[in-house]
Amino acid sequence: MTEMKSVTEATKTAAAVKAPVLPDAQTVTEVKHWTDSLFSFRVSRPASLRFRSGEFVMIGLLGDNGKPLLRAYSIASPSWDEELEFYSIKVQNGPLTSKLQHINVGDQIILRPKPVGTLVHDALLPGKRLWFFATGTGFAPFASLLREPQTYEDYDEIVITHTCREVGELEYGRQLIENIKQDEMLAELMGEGFHEKIRYYPTTTREDSPKMGRITDLLKDGTVFKDLGIAPINPETDRGMVCGSLEFNKDIKVILEDFGLREGANSEPKEFVIEKAFVG
Repeated sequence: MTEMKSVTEATKTAAAVKAPVLPDAQTVTEVKHWTDSLFSFRVSRPASLRFRSGEFVMIGLLGDNGKPLLRAYSIASPSWDEELEFYSIKVQNGPLTSKLQHINVGDQIILRPKPVGTLVHDALLPGKRLWFFATGTGFAPFASLLREPQTYEDYDEIVITHTCREVGELEYGRQLIENIKQDEMLAELMGEGFHEKIRYYPTTTREDSPKMGRITDLLKDGTVFKDLGIAPINPETDRGMVCGSLEFNKDIKVILEDFGLREGANSEPKEFVIEKAFVG
């Protein structure tokens, strides 16, 4: 018995030495792969974490050198959710995502509970129509804001544009919006009929879909407004949030300024804001 106990204790000690202890660890509760290059996952939420829908945190894993390898990720779940959701691209040679894409339920990730970001309601002046402009995984912060009651309390209409190369890359956003429209708990939180304020406008640039083209071009030539049957962007009523590639962010910024909107920030609310944390 003593010998067996010693062997057991030795095994536990060896396992404890081999298993790295993650700082700020949270447990993975769900993983879903949408395409060969996109996946989403949910993790436990630190009891002390408070954030505004649309903000991001630093998450990651231990690198090969044993040190934390962290990147900025928008929290895709709303501020009231008991867990945290993230939406990520898979980069096969990426220092972090090459490893992160292989996580499973029960695994742990590092999550620094210090949320920041500009895609928040506080950074915008009051308005009547809110535009979400996203490309690729830039949809993530809007997935949070689309499930935030304040979005529907503050605006009469929410237009979400999402541009991707292929149809499959739109699926995360499409399903999320469809689920929002059918979610009874969200209806209770936001009021019956809240989802009627959502105008979803997905486009693709490579694979054939009902609407082809870059949202920047469709804004410039007025196609968006014709398709949705709405008036062009007006600085008196319209507000915007932008999250995409560096080139996309620059292009949208110019377009919105041409419409008369000004870029704002947490410290100085204006008519539109851009999240710059995810681009080089």
